Amino acid sequence: MSKIKIIQARQILDSRGNPTVEVDVITENNILGRASVPSGASKGKNEAFELRDNKENIFFGKSVLKAVQNVNDIIAPELIGKSVLDQICIDQLMLELDGTINKKRLGSNAILGISLAVAKAACNELNIPLYKYIGGIYTCGLPIPLINIVNGGKHSNNSIVFQEFMIVPIKANTFREALQMGHKVFYQLKNLLDKKGFSTSVGDEGGFSPNFNGVEEVLNHILEAIYMANYEPYDQIALAIDCAASEFYQNNEYNYSKFEKSEKKIKNLTKSREEHVHYLSYLVKKYPIISIEDGMDENDWEGWKLLTHEIGDKIQLVGDDLFVTQVDKLNEGIEKKVANSILIKINQVGTLTETIETINLAKKNKYQNIISHRSGDTEDSFIADLSVAFNIEQIKTGSLCRSERTSKYNQLLRIENALGKYSFYSKWN
Repeated sequence: MSKIKIIQARQILDSRGNPTVEVDVITENNILGRASVPSGASKGKNEAFELRDNKENIFFGKSVLKAVQNVNDIIAPELIGKSVLDQICIDQLMLELDGTINKKRLGSNAILGISLAVAKAACNELNIPLYKYIGGIYTCGLPIPLINIVNGGKHSNNSIVFQEFMIVPIKANTFREALQMGHKVFYQLKNLLDKKGFSTSVGDEGGFSPNFNGVEEVLNHILEAIYMANYEPYDQIALAIDCAASEFYQNNEYNYSKFEKSEKKIKNLTKSREEHVHYLSYLVKKYPIISIEDGMDENDWEGWKLLTHEIGDKIQLVGDDLFVTQVDKLNEGIEKKVANSILIKINQVGTLTETIETINLAKKNKYQNIISHRSGDTEDSFIADLSVAFNIEQIKTGSLCRSERTSKYNQLLRIENALGKYSFYSKWN
């Protein structure tokens, strides 16, 4: 058994230029595992606690020096000498050391950095790929990419209230082919926007963020780009949206206007729970939408029941803020029979072990797993390996630009190449 010799954390910058935690774990054989922690802009209220310093004079309060200190001074001394291969024991020890329900004492960003770095050090120690170390010898499935093509909501400065509009290459035969299809549509959309005088600047996750006039104008332009790329929308490339509804749920209504600082309410842009569900159902009938994420507010269980009853047998309904990658939240959804899929974000729960427990619970109950990045991400490609490790059929890691997004795609291309004839590309069910 190779034991942990050094654990060292530092503050680095994520894709938005905000501080985050990076951790090195070094074994007695001088083998390094390094991991960095992502951060979201649109966060579920029940996510594990992300510790920041809140000192306005340092990175406007976003520094993570306290979390770094917790790694170096509190957690590291407890883990030095432990076997780097004992992931479950290490994760459990950190949970006990924190002692809170949501990791508020030490910070989930401190704990997660170590958890992921330990896994990386272990696979490097054994000289096997990370996906095989985590998942075992039968890992061979490449996920379908849900490619972010237009950003709205908190991921952009435009007036579109829904957060993400994605294309899904459902008829590709390989992951490489799926990226080629996505690339063609992405750049056809860029040409289309440029021709019509729209901005082609990109949002936090690499999708374009022009100031469209409403959700349907976004979807119409994406359809046009798909046709321009010589693909059939209903047969070869489908659509997925992330409403991030918790961000525009106010006073028991869904407000489709993005508020100005004055918070002036725009008439006819608020919808009741029932009207909002009806509108989403209308979009599914009108457009080739096969997946809706966070269609309702995270606490609007009645809304989720309505939505699931209305279109849950027709498309994929994904719980993100609703489930926050946590077993107890997913169990509640299973009991109430809402949604049929879960977004997996490792920093929502805070350790690799807990993430895997949630993945397994979803599989057991026939909920689809979708591995996901965060809007504030890094070049760390851990989630690419995680998706292959459990033969997970879908991944969200942003658009086809910005290195913190393409790093995950590139790792999946490497894995597909390494697996060769043994690789398996998922098909949409």
